[in-house]
Amino acid sequence: MAPRPPTEDDRENPYTVANASRIYFLPNLMTAANLFCGFVAVIRCIQAHYDMRISGENMITPEAALLFKEAVWFIFGAMAFDLLDGRLARMGGRESLFGAEFDSLADVVSFGLAPALMVFFLILSPSQGYPMFQSIGWFLGFVYLLCAAIRLARFNVITNPLLHREQKDSSKDFVGLPVPAAAGTVASLVLALLSLAEHDRSLQRWALALPVLLLLIAILMVSTIRYPSGKQIDLQTKTRLTTFILVGVGAAGLIVFRQYGMIIACLAYIFFGIIRHIRRRQRHPTPGPTTV
Repeated sequence: MAPRPPTEDDRENPYTVANASRIYFLPNLMTAANLFCGFVAVIRCIQAHYDMRISGENMITPEAALLFKEAVWFIFGAMAFDLLDGRLARMGGRESLFGAEFDSLADVVSFGLAPALMVFFLILSPSQGYPMFQSIGWFLGFVYLLCAAIRLARFNVITNPLLHREQKDSSKDFVGLPVPAAAGTVASLVLALLSLAEHDRSLQRWALALPVLLLLIAILMVSTIRYPSGKQIDLQTKTRLTTFILVGVGAAGLIVFRQYGMIIACLAYIFFGIIRHIRRRQRHPTPGPTTV
């Protein structure tokens, strides 16, 4: 039987096989750039670990520190491209189910695997890690990666446009800590620790911070704590003068104090969601439905 030619309804329906799998150039180019940055970050982490192994020192070397810093900046670059791909798709009306799945696959590498390897090679590995984590370091890294993958899969499911949801269930917030924010927190903390290591080449005294934070971030990613998404902010968004000034000052602070400004901003975002969640639970003991 010959295939049925597409009708006018098929061409207008965005959820046919042909339309759902359509590849729009600019948004998916940004996603590919995100994946590239994550891949290079993984390579830099492996190169840094190899440099420390061949040096025979149980401490970070200047060459390894430089490679880890490059990995951090590639993760930040992946975050920038991840922000751009969604913006371009929404601005151009070029969102597709293919783009959503491709974006999540890239995020697993850039914001799941790369940060997990970075922390493992810096703190948790048997050759470099803190003694109490040497036997379970690989497991802690896997827990972070697993939670990141679950978070991305859940996001794709609950935001699928084919699902029928009531109007009251819609929300502009993320459910759980977004994976890019989680990776940015890990990367910014590593950057701060590397800056401290320039004066003390041993990371042992700071070793407890990363594993504890890694587990906290993993739990927050799969939690139901809501975090602001910022998707509603665009070129038409209006704001007050005081808010505009505060944002400008904050952005300038991140640029000037980039080694420590990023970790402060990321931790502020994490604990903002936690504190807001606790206050909402106190005001409304029975939680409402969580969807998006």
